[in-house]
Amino acid sequence: MTSDLTSAPVPELVRRLAIPAGTGFFFNTMFNVVDTWYGGRLSTTSLAAMSLCFPVFFIILAIGSGVSSGATALIGNALGRKQAQEARTYVLQSLSFALINALLLTAAGLALAPAVFMLMGARGEYLAQALSYMNVIFIGCPFFLLNFVMNAILNSHGNTLAYRNFLICGFFLNLILDPWFMYGGLGLPSFGLAGVALATVLIQCLGNFYLFSRLSKTGVITSLRLHDLLPRRKPFRELFKQGYPSAMNMMTVSIGIFIITWYVGRFGEQAVAAYGIGTRIEQIALLPIMGLNISTLALTAQNYGAGRIDRIRLTLRISLRYGFIIALIGTLASLLFSRELMGVFTSDAAVAAIGSNFLSIEAFVFPAYVLLYVSISAMQGIKLPGFGLLVGLYRQIAGPVLVFHLLAVVMGMGLTGIWWGILAVTWSAALIVVLYVSHTLAKLEKEQMTV
Repeated sequence: MTSDLTSAPVPELVRRLAIPAGTGFFFNTMFNVVDTWYGGRLSTTSLAAMSLCFPVFFIILAIGSGVSSGATALIGNALGRKQAQEARTYVLQSLSFALINALLLTAAGLALAPAVFMLMGARGEYLAQALSYMNVIFIGCPFFLLNFVMNAILNSHGNTLAYRNFLICGFFLNLILDPWFMYGGLGLPSFGLAGVALATVLIQCLGNFYLFSRLSKTGVITSLRLHDLLPRRKPFRELFKQGYPSAMNMMTVSIGIFIITWYVGRFGEQAVAAYGIGTRIEQIALLPIMGLNISTLALTAQNYGAGRIDRIRLTLRISLRYGFIIALIGTLASLLFSRELMGVFTSDAAVAAIGSNFLSIEAFVFPAYVLLYVSISAMQGIKLPGFGLLVGLYRQIAGPVLVFHLLAVVMGMGLTGIWWGILAVTWSAALIVVLYVSHTLAKLEKEQMTV
């Protein structure tokens, strides 16, 4: 289960890891779509409250993703060096690290959420609904983060099937639990919007039991003792050093969305609606690439530990090849069917026209996303997560602030200038990443030759 990540054919491994992971991401996205749809069935206020909660919820996801990528890198590196005891230490310490982070998030969230939502403009029923949803999510933080980490442990051992199975089952279970908890019945009271959150937390809790059973059956966790879970300084320091830059990088995405929305908002509500729909279409088109991120991180981590820089290069080459094929399909679909794709989400002709213009330009950015995501995953695998944060700060904050104003205002390109600005910033970030990754791998190869 573990050793073949450093010896089996790389194309076969990329497919074996990426396809289940990508499938899981698809069902996870559909899970969120179901929540949004049911929230909208309650009332416009409920739907607005869920939208208000998203940036706050994203903090939990960012911390979970960061801890997960850090754990994958450290466990994978240890496995690649054949250091089974060190890998076991990181497995157990990552569980307690996730739990401590979750409890801190729960305490901070419950204490600060009212002030945060009021700062965002929520009052009265709007505020009450947002709090009813987010308070349940905050209480469920331990379940979320434990699932993230158990998935990371399985990924580092080459198993992406277990989490895929959980996400697929979770999606179908959510279809049943959302309306039941929202409207009540069979002995349950009506929880309203809080019921949507309660369904999500319950599914995450069930996921804890399922993923732990997978870990137990694969032998990843053996002879578990409570003493092994007590925090240790060195593993916690390494998990923090590897995980938090990745978490902060994800948080820049939330800031980036706010910046783009602010600039687009200057051109009216229809422009904001078109951008929102366009990015949703873009996210669906890029879902398969998320699977390549997981496979790249797992393969790079183990092969870096094994000193197989040649296999890291091959992993990047194969992953980018598959990614470009996926991106090409998304590019062609966006160029040929932009109007039709927008029409799925809106009947407003003006919104559809603006969104079609966005997709006709954004279509050429898809290959840049492939370069960015796959390359940054590789950097995380060789324990250099800080670089991804620097790129995120440039791509999501510094670049947009400078380029959007230049193109949209100074050069008078208006809304189209923002779309071209996204293209320019993303491609420049992608080229920076490619140059840095090439330099880093060449340096590692040179060091390997002198040893």
